[in-house]
Amino acid sequence: MATVAIYSLKGGVGKTTLAVNLAWCAAVQSARRTLLWDLDPQAASTFLVGIPGKSSDQAQAIFTRDLAPKKLIQHTAIERLDLIPADASLRGLDLLFHELDKKKRLAKLLGELDKAYDRVLLDCPPGLTETSEQVMRAADLIVVPVVPSPLSARALAEVSAWLDRKGGKVPLLPVHSMVDRRRKLHAAAVEANPDWPVIPMASVVEAMAVRRMPLGGYAGKTAGAQAFSGLWQAIERRLAGKR
Repeated sequence: MATVAIYSLKGGVGKTTLAVNLAWCAAVQSARRTLLWDLDPQAASTFLVGIPGKSSDQAQAIFTRDLAPKKLIQHTAIERLDLIPADASLRGLDLLFHELDKKKRLAKLLGELDKAYDRVLLDCPPGLTETSEQVMRAADLIVVPVVPSPLSARALAEVSAWLDRKGGKVPLLPVHSMVDRRRKLHAAAVEANPDWPVIPMASVVEAMAVRRMPLGGYAGKTAGAQAFSGLWQAIERRLAGKR
């Protein structure tokens, strides 16, 4: 099993869009037994692929060991893709991690799922928090969406510097997100980092929230869907290179 975290210091950079579409690629295109674990109390991934109207308000109980992770797992409508949903209880997760003082709690919980899944994708809340520290100890790869703007680039630099200070060894994979090449700022940012994968801004991607499904489920031949597919292939190559 390999764990891929979709994380950004900033919000509003397309993090959940990446997480859901990459999970679809893992399950459908790579035929991997895939788990999408929503760690963000906003529960956007849960909204997109979860069971409508089903909320237990128990997401945080997994971390206190009051509830085993497998008890919250939902089978989605997508073959080979399961979900651990988020809910409002996760608003107190940072405080809980601080009080527990268990630096690898998330990693140990993921270890319990090792035999059941090939790939786990974590949709992480923004910010440098106790939760993000848990994620960085547990992940094999961290995918960082970066909107082509100075603030988003600065956020990536801060995360990289933070990992260096902590002695973290988990690799980062920056991804240009929500790119509109007609904008000079966007075009210049992409040109400055030509090796980064690019996810375009498109109305068909925004329609995910209406259709409540990944892009590959309704517009698989579009440029956006192909971009997610290409990114997932790059991630698989990175994971294979680690082994």
